[in-house]
Amino acid sequence: MPIVELHLLAGYDAEAKARLGAALTDAVRFVVPAAPEAVTVMIHEMPAAHYYRGGARRSPAAPAPDPAELVRRYLAAMEARDLATAEAMLAPGFTMRFPGTAPMTRLQELIDWARPRYRFVTKTYEGFDAMPGGAAGGAVVYCRGTLSGEWPDGAAFSGIRFIDRFEIAGGLIARQDVWNDIAEVKAQGA
Repeated sequence: MPIVELHLLAGYDAEAKARLGAALTDAVRFVVPAAPEAVTVMIHEMPAAHYYRGGARRSPAAPAPDPAELVRRYLAAMEARDLATAEAMLAPGFTMRFPGTAPMTRLQELIDWARPRYRFVTKTYEGFDAMPGGAAGGAVVYCRGTLSGEWPDGAAFSGIRFIDRFEIAGGLIARQDVWNDIAEVKAQGA
């Protein structure tokens, strides 16, 4: 029964502490084959007035945004064609790559590339997986599910598998890689 104790400066809200508890539980379970309920996480808060580093008092940093939630909001903005909202979530130097393309750096490039391929696409999500890593020590988020939409001739399609990989740095999306079976399905005349 693993027990993890975390000493933390006071000031983080309940959501940030819940995210820490879940992340530490997952970190333990990555190495120790324990059920989630067998991992205990205890967070001990210390008032900032009782903490010094380098001879100076310190304040807690703001928590990083939930990377999976950031990706969900970005994908919702893209599906709604709210490009201004989606672009505000992108890091400087953002790149995205879709099957059969060179890297793109602007959302309008994606819209232009997709226009002759389909009228619209919606995603049904089966899951989001977030983990540490990626650009500048941030996070990596995978989302997976199926695509539905219409081909340029108006015929409907659905059930096409996809997986997207996002790199998060500084609370912004730095990279997006997309894999899907849309070309294979279209080639089969479905």
